[in-house]
Amino acid sequence: MKLNNKVALVTAGASGMGRAGSELFAAEGAHVIVVDVNAEAATEVVKGITDKGGSARAAVVDVRDLNALKQLADEVMAEHGRVDILYNNVGIPGAAGLDLTPEEWDTGLEINGRASFFLSSYLTDALKASGNASVIFTSSTSGLIGSPFSPMYSFTKGGIIALVRSMALAMAPDGIRVNAIAPGSVETPGLPGFFRASPEETEKRKAAFFAQIPLGRAAQPEEIAQVALFLASDMSSFVTGVTIPVDGGLTAK
Repeated sequence: MKLNNKVALVTAGASGMGRAGSELFAAEGAHVIVVDVNAEAATEVVKGITDKGGSARAAVVDVRDLNALKQLADEVMAEHGRVDILYNNVGIPGAAGLDLTPEEWDTGLEINGRASFFLSSYLTDALKASGNASVIFTSSTSGLIGSPFSPMYSFTKGGIIALVRSMALAMAPDGIRVNAIAPGSVETPGLPGFFRASPEETEKRKAAFFAQIPLGRAAQPEEIAQVALFLASDMSSFVTGVTIPVDGGLTAK
């Protein structure tokens, strides 16, 4: 039980990498607040956790709504008095190419960057109260080497890497560690959104992209969750301000 009695909050916690993280954190002893805009999916994840003897609750929130995020932070502080793990996992592929609209650009910024920053800000007192908190962001290899599909996505995910370094320095005096994971291709429901093509063409583009990965495949969500567990737990007690690629060797090239 690496997270025994910890309070963990996971955004976009009802699908893909977030779901895998929610389930693993709960299996390791944490009480998990599964934050998602999809009420049905969040409820399903919570039921799966509690049916196995774990502890979790759902919080249905649109992360673009800063008032809702502030309310969530206040609720969690009132319920628990602290947050030990904040997994800022929420993100979207965003509009592809250079011809996106200003509205599409703003949506990408809101979901991929603004939401996680302000939720972290609103939870600062709760994180300080932990005395040993871990904040984890989901960046991307697209923030390290650039995405041929979505410049906006690279912009936001690269910004997360810089944000993590800055926040790690600002929060270290309070015993709060801040790190990021930079996944490569991961087999999640959102993966086809990166390729912006018909189902048949998407499969071709996926195969071509996976062929560039030294390990020759995409990651499974559970493989990302294992790295999140490392960063959430005392196994990484002296790790802060870093971004860990989990990409099958892609960025090593």
